[in-house]
Amino acid sequence: MSTTFLLSSTLAFACIDSFLFIGYLISIALFGLFQAIFMADAGGAWDNAKKIVETELRAKGTELHAACVVGDTVGDPFKDTSSVAMNPVIKFTTLFGLLAVELAEGLPGMRLGLAAAFFVVSVIFVWRSFYKMRITHVGD
Repeated sequence: MSTTFLLSSTLAFACIDSFLFIGYLISIALFGLFQAIFMADAGGAWDNAKKIVETELRAKGTELHAACVVGDTVGDPFKDTSSVAMNPVIKFTTLFGLLAVELAEGLPGMRLGLAAAFFVVSVIFVWRSFYKMRITHVGD
């Protein structure tokens, strides 16, 4: 779902203006870099907190240890998979966007119409992500 949003927003910005698209690519690279650093650091912090509780505090079996195990369950995917997966997303967006700019430059009369269509698709996916996928009723 997020890949389709990223794809359609990339196409929209590529069709509007090539200089606007350069700013879009720079912002994706910067925010992606800092998001990946945050996720790797947060995952490592959760992992280290569990190790400290187990080895230095010797508090295995306590509520503190149970909370650290939950944090480590979240932290492991953060540091091992999610932060590492940001790199291919950034590279894919850049490569695909540069190809889209080349195509958009070749269709000067249709650029704004295509940009509007791709932006509408992007907004639909954002709307679906926030409103259509909510859990409205929790089971008994």
